[in-house]
Amino acid sequence: MKIANDLRWMNSGPLAGFGEIELVALQPGSSIMPGKVNPVIPEATAMVAAQVIGNDATITVAGQAGTFQLNVMLPVIAYNILQNIELIGNISQVLADKALATFTVREDNLQQALSKNPILVTALNPIIGYEKAAQVAKAAYKQGQPIIDVALEMTGLSREELEKLLNPKALTKGGVSR
Repeated sequence: MKIANDLRWMNSGPLAGFGEIELVALQPGSSIMPGKVNPVIPEATAMVAAQVIGNDATITVAGQAGTFQLNVMLPVIAYNILQNIELIGNISQVLADKALATFTVREDNLQQALSKNPILVTALNPIIGYEKAAQVAKAAYKQGQPIIDVALEMTGLSREELEKLLNPKALTKGGVSR
């Protein structure tokens, strides 16, 4: 269910959602919103997950019905376990084949959001200090501008130096890029 819901959110948009990925359209559209594409495979996955959770509740209650070594509810436990195995196995294959293997990443949207993310200024703390970095972050957020553009205006750092310092890939490796 977590993976299905994450895919639904990442696919949301195109204007008011995250728009980080684009799932393949598997149906003509929404029944009430022409042109909208429903994330049908993640939605089906969430429904299967709900069924599995319900089956698990049945298994739990049935397991508590036992007395000593006897449990008259073993058949319902076995039935629900086997059904869960089948449901999870089938939906996992469908999710992998029809959603995970076929979605496209919206690099444009991701790069745009990343360039404006105030977390980037953390890399500037050792160079310009916390207060100045906070000013850059607040100004960039208020103006809706990329961090690098605002830092270029507000600091004495060159674009080349800022590109090196604010490189997200380099920042994931740790340490200070200079």
